[in-house]
Amino acid sequence: MVHRIAVVVLDDFATLDLGVPGQVFHVAEDADGRRLYEIITCTPGGRAVRGPAGFSVVPDHDLSALATADTVIVGGVHGGSALTDGTIDDELRDALRLAAARSRLMSICTGAFVLAAAGLLDGRPATTHWRNAELFRSLYPRVLLDPDVLFIDDGDLLTSAGVAAGIDLCLHVIRRDHGSEVANRVARRCVTPPWREGGQAQFIERPLPPAGDATTAPTRAWMLERLQEPLDLTTLARHARMSVRTFTRRFREETGFSPARWLIRQRVERARHLLETTDLPVDQVAVRAGFGTSVSLRQHLHATVGVAPLAYRHTFRAAAPAASGSP
Repeated sequence: MVHRIAVVVLDDFATLDLGVPGQVFHVAEDADGRRLYEIITCTPGGRAVRGPAGFSVVPDHDLSALATADTVIVGGVHGGSALTDGTIDDELRDALRLAAARSRLMSICTGAFVLAAAGLLDGRPATTHWRNAELFRSLYPRVLLDPDVLFIDDGDLLTSAGVAAGIDLCLHVIRRDHGSEVANRVARRCVTPPWREGGQAQFIERPLPPAGDATTAPTRAWMLERLQEPLDLTTLARHARMSVRTFTRRFREETGFSPARWLIRQRVERARHLLETTDLPVDQVAVRAGFGTSVSLRQHLHATVGVAPLAYRHTFRAAAPAASGSP
């Protein structure tokens, strides 16, 4: 059955946040070319809403459409009471709360303010645009805000950082629903990376480094080719021709992660790919991904996606048939 997505659009909406779900989910198809998602757009009262770019949107649906949606997405807004005093009108609040009882909820950028104003993020991890982090904390202190990541998947509630991070989140959801093969195909159609490394901390405004300063990018590429090998800080700094201290600082500035955390993330992604696309035993997947043992792989995979390797393989192999055991 086609998965129905309702996109909630509010006054002063962020223009790209409106278009991202309709574009990304619209081109998601199965191997036979059948569309996997239906996308509808709704507003409070079915009224036209106006954005900052000089045009209005006239939707086909009002908020009653949320009652039939499998996923509800709230896009970002540039203004409104959710960003000023932490409230939203009763109609929107009640519709979102009813939807939360039966549907998956997502937000892009400052759409997290709207979910938080509805009381749906209390005690839950969430993210939003880094520029709005302090305002968000002041209005919604009960939310476990992490402003350093591109998106957060907390099961039935998913939030993303600003603008382009909405694409990352939509691709992640497609990957979760239908496997990497479908998500990668969508990414190619949208001419975007299927997975972006690092977090939004790398985009926070900082003074530009002096001209001629070295970058860690070549070392990161070198690391990706050697995930199965032991890679300690001394080795990495030597490859980058920097001191350990300089390498660690610059790596975090460029990616938003420490070298160790970034490396674990890449190894988890390699393990996920191998579990989805090969018949390799779990212990061999662990070795090829750089974890060494199946115990280590199990711990890191569970911490990242919440399931053990065999459960992960079973879930995603149902959506994407496995290839041979070759890497």
